[in-house]
Amino acid sequence: MIRWIDSHSHLDAPEFDADRDQVLARARAAGVTRQVVPAVDAVCWPALRVLAASEPGVHPAYGLHPVFLARHRPEDLAALPHWIEAERPCAVGECGLDHFVPGLDPAAQARVFARQLEIARDAGLPVIVHARRAVDAVIAAVRRVGGLRGVVHSYGGSEEQARQLWQLGFLLGIGGPATHDRATRLRALVASMPLEFLLLETDAPDQAPASHRGERNEPSWLPGIAAVVAALRGMEIEMLAAATTRNAQRLFGLPGEAAP
Repeated sequence: MIRWIDSHSHLDAPEFDADRDQVLARARAAGVTRQVVPAVDAVCWPALRVLAASEPGVHPAYGLHPVFLARHRPEDLAALPHWIEAERPCAVGECGLDHFVPGLDPAAQARVFARQLEIARDAGLPVIVHARRAVDAVIAAVRRVGGLRGVVHSYGGSEEQARQLWQLGFLLGIGGPATHDRATRLRALVASMPLEFLLLETDAPDQAPASHRGERNEPSWLPGIAAVVAALRGMEIEMLAAATTRNAQRLFGLPGEAAP
């Protein structure tokens, strides 16, 4: 069986509370043996820590998501470096900027994001970045802080923006949106981008692939996403699995996995 790493799953989300064990079992049965799970707010951090401790294939990241700006308190941002130091997660995140959702103060977002970039840099950890309608602003923030590496998940920017991110040492997370025929610009980028900058993700429970349109997304559907990506690139799916696994292990510092 081909093994996969889902580089961005919200397995801790309340949408999975009723059947999380079954979701994990289906993922493992599909070959998705490891998941990177980024928190979205400080309230999530303790429960995610418990989940990761009970599931060896779950690798947590801790951060403050821009869409949930109203939930974040100053003390959460102050606590984050201490939490990172104590827990040593695989990344800081999910953090970033969202210039799409109305009512999110751009200046407040920028302050919270910049501080998380500094925390990641100081801890020597990668960042998991949300960048909706905000790729240029994310690039500028990353350049200002410097010394960073990470992934822009669910990438939706241009090829030129992607090149700038690659030059900064950032990978692109590719998931369900690339399976939709109408996503012509994204699919063209996926087909031609350097393989060493490609990560596969589900963003479960959000962004279901075209084959499950309108359904709750889940990590077991990652191989279907991968099949579309492999077809777009004209490569064997086994080669895609091996390369994206190496990329995820390198970025997040994950150990290799023993052969079954």
